[in-house]
Amino acid sequence: MTGANGFQGGAVARLLAADGHDVRGLVRDGAKAAALPAGITPVHGDLGDPEALRAAFDGVTHAVVTMPLEYDPETVAGYARNLAEAAHEAGVRRLVHNVNTPLPDEPGPYPGFETRRVAERILLEGKVPVVAVRPTVYLENLFSPWNGPAIVNDGVLAYPLPADRRVAWMSHADLSRVAARALDEDVPAGRAWNVGGAEILTGPDLATAFGRALGREVTYLPLDVAAFEEGLGRAIGSETAAGVAGIYHYAGTGRAPDLLAPSPADVETVFGVRLTPVTEWVAAQSWESWARAAD
Repeated sequence: MTGANGFQGGAVARLLAADGHDVRGLVRDGAKAAALPAGITPVHGDLGDPEALRAAFDGVTHAVVTMPLEYDPETVAGYARNLAEAAHEAGVRRLVHNVNTPLPDEPGPYPGFETRRVAERILLEGKVPVVAVRPTVYLENLFSPWNGPAIVNDGVLAYPLPADRRVAWMSHADLSRVAARALDEDVPAGRAWNVGGAEILTGPDLATAFGRALGREVTYLPLDVAAFEEGLGRAIGSETAAGVAGIYHYAGTGRAPDLLAPSPADVETVFGVRLTPVTEWVAAQSWESWARAAD
């Protein structure tokens, strides 16, 4: 696996290991190896190093890959080519590509979409059967230092999406179940699948669901995307923040209104999984940790 020390890839790695699979996690250094989930075997390599990738893939039969937060087109294309070639040479039988995001039909100026479009195309055109999954927006983004205290203490759910934007918010756990099932031969390969959560909600709908689960009134506040990008840039760097924020800039244009709203029924049918309702997910989180942080 690539990305096993991240939130998305880590959820997939933990599920596969819990199901009894021998899971390897690709890491670039010892510090990242220490951050891998328990039970995951670290293998050292870098997506930009073809030789190291070939060694890492040796003996691997199935792989799940997630691109890092890199938005330089040539770099990402190189990563994808290296992955496709290493997987083929190792005899990998199936590869699942977490695209990170849905992709608009039309190309545009947003690296957050276009670098992922290039990587997806390279992997799908490779010699290994590939299932590409395009997740929407993660609920875990709201259980964070940027959102948790405001939700718990002020009853405000703030996010850089228009209030009327329809979104099938997805949990990392649901992504892991979808990715794990996509490794099975009965899920059609050679194409991309848009995947999301159990319900399609507007911002106010989402706030209402949070309020029901938390037993308090919660209101939705659409954040200014430029301000969101500026704040994110202070945490992860301006170039990476621009790549992430481009997705929200696009959502604010009103184009492709259903881009973030794949049919929950279709996802459950294709992948044979049960998706988690928002209220169920909210009720399972330790929100009191944010209340203590704000005291």
